[in-house]
Amino acid sequence: MEIQKNRDDNAKTAAFLTLGCKVNSYETEGIKKLFEEDGFQVVEFHERADVYVVNTCTVTNIADRKSRQMLHKARKINDNAIVIAVGCYAQAAGEQLKEDEAIDIVVGNNRKKDIIKILKAYIDDNTIDSIIDVSKPLEYEELEILDISEKTRAYIKIQDGCNQFCSYCIIPYARGRVRSRGTESIMKEAKNLVEKGYKEIVLTGIHLSSYGIDFDNINISDNYHLLDLIKELDSLKGLERIRLGSLEPRIVTESFVKELADLRTFCPHFHLSLQSGCDSTLERMNRKYTSGEYYEKCCLIRKYFKNPAITTDVIVGFPGETEEEFKDTTEFLQKVAFSKMHIFKFSPRKGTKAALMAEQVREDKKAERSNALISLGEKMAEEYQKLFIGNKEKLLVEEEVVIDGIKYQVGHNERYLKLAVKSEESLINSILLVTVKEVLNKEIMICESMD
Repeated sequence: MEIQKNRDDNAKTAAFLTLGCKVNSYETEGIKKLFEEDGFQVVEFHERADVYVVNTCTVTNIADRKSRQMLHKARKINDNAIVIAVGCYAQAAGEQLKEDEAIDIVVGNNRKKDIIKILKAYIDDNTIDSIIDVSKPLEYEELEILDISEKTRAYIKIQDGCNQFCSYCIIPYARGRVRSRGTESIMKEAKNLVEKGYKEIVLTGIHLSSYGIDFDNINISDNYHLLDLIKELDSLKGLERIRLGSLEPRIVTESFVKELADLRTFCPHFHLSLQSGCDSTLERMNRKYTSGEYYEKCCLIRKYFKNPAITTDVIVGFPGETEEEFKDTTEFLQKVAFSKMHIFKFSPRKGTKAALMAEQVREDKKAERSNALISLGEKMAEEYQKLFIGNKEKLLVEEEVVIDGIKYQVGHNERYLKLAVKSEESLINSILLVTVKEVLNKEIMICESMD
């Protein structure tokens, strides 16, 4: 097989699409770099290309369906192209996808770094051997990122895999066990990004709280590996902000939070995964904490940070969730007073224990509960916004937005509140000192520049 040339005699083209989480987005950037190094020109996904790479997601059945749709869309754009499925759905449903005539190559997790070699083997003789058993011990898969699409905020993947096996989640089977990236590699990438002008770094991973536990078999609660990494990054000259992805509550200890509070760059934005505020539901989910323990962690955070952003995820309609259990969750959410919540209706995921549980909740009941918590979340977010009226805040400008005919410079403060200040001048990637004046809507607060 020979790759067709779309643009000129020397150009071979590749298009990319990412589904799912920030980890997938990061990995797609790494895959793009591999293609560019091999001489490919990157084009938009809707354009005609020689190769299409879809980085798939399998977190829900809906994600599976979306992954299949996008792979088939690539085939329709160019029937002569090579269509490659990579990522979590490719790993979980690899044998099924190999039978799909719309897909030429299936690349599982921990094989993305080999994608060019796999592509060339396919072109030479249709050889495909691209899925490995991720349940066995693996080394961290290095994918180097030199640049990213965002102009002000850079995501750095530091960890892969998960050992938690929550009863509703397929990810440990698709991603494998925990494996952590070496500090030297992380620091090299961070320095490069800071030198390119990025002011904020977000540490991300499949289970961020587990970073380093594979180095010496420590427990998550010992947490010093992640803390040490954050402290080392804090020393980088030119770096203004360090933000963390989703954390497990158990990593939040007094020493952990106290040391974070002393750092120059740390953003007091804690996304603490909850899923339910009812202890019996948490037990069925195989979560490793109680609602009481979770609340203690929130109190610890608030002890060391003023008005920290504490955000979370909540699943409604988990199998067996009664009206009383849902009431317990609602009351707990009100007690914590989150700054923002992401509400998900439970979706049975084939291959998980929860999918086989009795007492599945009706879809109309899930929708009713979801709507109630979304409404509650909006009220709590509004109350959180009001805490900042009159405050002096640091706004990292990320984009220009026209609102009611007026040009605003828009971005976030350290607590991830979206702020806007009037300015005709482009100030993207600048940090401005502003005074918060009013809440414009659910998403944006209007400020006045102090600079």
